[in-house]
Amino acid sequence: MRVKKAVFPVAGLGTRFLPATKSSPKEMLPLIDKPLVQYVVEEAVASGIEQILFITGRGKRAIEDHFDISVELESHLEEKGKQKTLQKVREIADLLDIFYVRQKKALGLGHAILCAKDFVGNEPFAVLLGDDIIDSEAPCLKQLLDVYESHNGTVLALEKVPLENISSYGCVKAEQMSDRVFRVTDMVEKPKREDAPSDMAIIGRYVLTPRIFSILEKQEPGKGGEIQLTDAILTLSKEEAVYGCLFEGLRHDCGDKLGFLKATVDMALKRDEFKIEFEQYLRRRLA
Repeated sequence: MRVKKAVFPVAGLGTRFLPATKSSPKEMLPLIDKPLVQYVVEEAVASGIEQILFITGRGKRAIEDHFDISVELESHLEEKGKQKTLQKVREIADLLDIFYVRQKKALGLGHAILCAKDFVGNEPFAVLLGDDIIDSEAPCLKQLLDVYESHNGTVLALEKVPLENISSYGCVKAEQMSDRVFRVTDMVEKPKREDAPSDMAIIGRYVLTPRIFSILEKQEPGKGGEIQLTDAILTLSKEEAVYGCLFEGLRHDCGDKLGFLKATVDMALKRDEFKIEFEQYLRRRLA
């Protein structure tokens, strides 16, 4: 069955970016001239996703407004003759069908995914986390979907990270099947360096089978007292095959201040309208 639906958990408080996120969602922080969440939605669209569900919480209204029609703004741009800008604004509302549901209590990523049960139904679906902006020739999610179509099972995005940083991630033990595809045999959520089964971390892209919902409904709280998606996927792996895809591309961890700054520089240097002048500025500053 082709994957047509995706889930975006965006109910987090974004405390690492306070005070900027006190009144504005972290997902709406601008990376050049687009909010973080729009980059990830565009990745989903480019991968063939037709419908997405935002799992929201209090203070996330700006996300809904961003992907909605803005009659006043469009009228203003039209009156001013700013057709290129008007087109960009209209394209946002026309990307795909978007739905919303609230996660009333912050009980973990696993609980957020469970909130999507009615939306997903009995279909495979994708999960995309807005912290990870992935710059790649082929969309990261599309790479996972290709693995899903070949193997018909849950697929996790994997990235090799320095072992000194592995405690910040879910980590897998896996058997290599091909150049970039692995069969996952074990998972640990945020292990200590000495307990990590590998240097392959789970990144914020998943393709999941609907069996995950019945597991999440019974899942006991794990690390941090939260319902961990990693724990549920580990249980799932005992019942059906779970695969990992070592994706091709450059990931920017925009949930981290330094990662956000790096993403801003890298993405700016890819923009034709100011990359030359910006590079010259950086060289002068670093001289």
